[in-house]
Amino acid sequence: MMSRSAASLLVATALGALAAPAFAQLQKGEAATAEQIASGEVPAEKISEDELALRKLQPGMAAPKWNKEAAQDLLLFVQRINEEGLDPDDYAPEALEAALAAGDEAALSTAATDTFLRVSSDLALGHVRGTSRQDWHVGDQEDLTPSVQMDLMTRAIANRSVHDSLNSLLPTHPQYAELKALLDTAKDKALLDKVRTNLDRWRWLPRDLGPRYVIVNVPAYTVALVEDGQVVARHKAVVGATKTATPQLTATATGVIFNPWWEIPKSIEPEVRGKKGYVRVKSGENGFRYRQPPGPGNALGRMKVVMPNNYAIYLHDTPSKAAFKRQARALSHGCIRTENPLDFAAALLGSPEWDRAKIDQTIAEGKTVQAKTAVPTPVYITYFTTAALAGGEGIISYPDIYARDGKVVTALNAKDGATEMASAR
Repeated sequence: MMSRSAASLLVATALGALAAPAFAQLQKGEAATAEQIASGEVPAEKISEDELALRKLQPGMAAPKWNKEAAQDLLLFVQRINEEGLDPDDYAPEALEAALAAGDEAALSTAATDTFLRVSSDLALGHVRGTSRQDWHVGDQEDLTPSVQMDLMTRAIANRSVHDSLNSLLPTHPQYAELKALLDTAKDKALLDKVRTNLDRWRWLPRDLGPRYVIVNVPAYTVALVEDGQVVARHKAVVGATKTATPQLTATATGVIFNPWWEIPKSIEPEVRGKKGYVRVKSGENGFRYRQPPGPGNALGRMKVVMPNNYAIYLHDTPSKAAFKRQARALSHGCIRTENPLDFAAALLGSPEWDRAKIDQTIAEGKTVQAKTAVPTPVYITYFTTAALAGGEGIISYPDIYARDGKVVTALNAKDGATEMASAR
């Protein structure tokens, strides 16, 4: 006769096999359920991703008065913008040169304003726009709004600080400067394009990621917790498979749920309907929904991070530990499975109240418990296919698992105003 413990292990293993795919991403057009909102997967109101910055003067807007010295400073910046991995020709330097040569103050002010708006927008928010940013939903609208742009420009002209004002918009992360340093040494065009692509991706992020944050790099299959510029925890990750790619987004982690229930999205119900280990509960007047109770076979494992976002993507444990031994780990249905998740949870919570011993005790008790982080912590799910080694020691390339580099390279190398067409403004 099989022992009770052996039987439990067999059931857990079987449920783990069923749960391993771990669907979690909301499909396009699929509405979040009340349970997903209540469990912190999705916000009650959709988070806006609209970009606000201007790339040229809008109808009815007046250009501030530019003097010749400020305009020449702007022209010099444009002529050297290749130092940021950008193409000077994308900013029509010849139009600014012509306005300077003509000596027409009104024409100079209009040309310089349009150039400043385009350059400032690209430095703060990235040059590549629209559909070339595939599945990128990281909002950095607060870095540059029209009022901030106009104020920055007015002060730059008055203070004779155009160059410094534009430089103040660049990313502060050390990786940006280290990648920039590789531009002069990257003689191979393919490598140069890769560096330029990933420099622009850094510009797609907020300029300052904050004193404490989590960053996921999907192509590297890694999750890292960073405090005051230092990586304090790094973990292997399993990310979305090519057919269920992990979107790039930002969210705020406010807690961790131990022994979580898995609320099954409607699009996933056909995968679990009638299978053991799932609970059908009444939903609304005549409907039903499915849940998976906590336990060793739960698709979310023993913990999930509370980080509401529009796509129901989050970091969590998994019963399928063997996947972390693989080099290529694009295997999930969108969410980020995290190795050594309880260690990660303790580091993320950052509270003496929730040390590893307390977490282990909570897991053993089997009850669903939510712990709050000591401070809300931004989470950035990113897509970098190239990284620079510290101190100029070389470069690391990661596989472009979702084939997203190509569109970015094409947009960076496009001519004839292609970047303007890709912009909402």
